[in-house]
Amino acid sequence: MDKDLKIKSSAASPDLDWSQVRETILMLGLAIGQIEVAMSDSNESVSVLTDSFTSMSDSLQSIAEAADNLPDDPASQAIRSTIESNSAFVTNHVQQAIVAFQFYDRLVQRMDHVCRSIDSLAELISDTGRLYNPSEWVAIQQYIRSKYTMESERIMFDAMLNGAGIAEALALCKENAPQDKPAGDDIELF
Repeated sequence: MDKDLKIKSSAASPDLDWSQVRETILMLGLAIGQIEVAMSDSNESVSVLTDSFTSMSDSLQSIAEAADNLPDDPASQAIRSTIESNSAFVTNHVQQAIVAFQFYDRLVQRMDHVCRSIDSLAELISDTGRLYNPSEWVAIQQYIRSKYTMESERIMFDAMLNGAGIAEALALCKENAPQDKPAGDDIELF
């Protein structure tokens, strides 16, 4: 759907040109806009948080290295032990936060897929030459499915197209979702 496409609702005062298709396209465009604004607003906050946690992680590494350079006397050993245990504790929480940001990144990708899917659907239903053509619907379904990056999403999509209800399809999606667990130091920032 062209982002500059201007459609005005006439549902409040319908005339002979009124169309439920045009109203549907308008509402789909509104849904895309709301999702994109929410993603944009939250991306700014998550970027700040990601930068902060990356800086904290770097600082924790420097603190741990400084603790390693303390002299080997008994007083320094106690200080080193306290620094190391607290650094390990904070590092663990920083890594958990970074993993949470990775899940957020996945959410944003999914929401972007939703926007593109809605956009494609709006284009299809706005074109009467395509609207009543089953091969166009198959093409849009294939396009939408091709954008899914996770097998669990494709399973949910296939289930829905094969007649499963939303609850059943969601259960299949969850059942087939990868079990994401933090893997030690294998934290990847986006």
